[in-house]
Amino acid sequence: MSFLRNRLLTVCMLLTFVAVAEAQQADEKDAGATEQAQREQKLEQQMSGATLVGHFSVDGKQNGKPPREERYEIASMKKLQGDQWLITARIKYGDNDVNVPMPLNVFWAGDTPVISLTNMTIPGLGTFTSRVMFFEGRYAGTWQHGKVGGNLWGKIEYAEQKSESQDEK
Repeated sequence: MSFLRNRLLTVCMLLTFVAVAEAQQADEKDAGATEQAQREQKLEQQMSGATLVGHFSVDGKQNGKPPREERYEIASMKKLQGDQWLITARIKYGDNDVNVPMPLNVFWAGDTPVISLTNMTIPGLGTFTSRVMFFEGRYAGTWQHGKVGGNLWGKIEYAEQKSESQDEK
């Protein structure tokens, strides 16, 4: 009888251990979801009204010239569902200067958002593929437009920084 009682006690202890472990995993998953929601909210707030100011290169076209300047004004950035976001941006590219709403994916590498667009046609500009990551006030990535591609990088001027510098004037 003591053998059966010991086995039953062992099974009960194992079931208790499993239940505690599952509860801990559920708590960690809930905490992770909350942290992710906070990251997404912060990204929405910071990038709405922000301006990306930097440079881009064209593979094989440097010829000793400095990289070209670029500027993207982000009017708004809003999460739709899942990885889908809607970014409305003013894009200056060549002789073009357009405001474009773009549905695209934002993936996360830990705490770092990465915008991903693949073969996206932007009216008046063409079809582009790009990967751009944002971290601590800077951005960097790659772009492709048909057979031409390169890199892009620069700083992010957040809306609150722009309004603070205007208040100082």
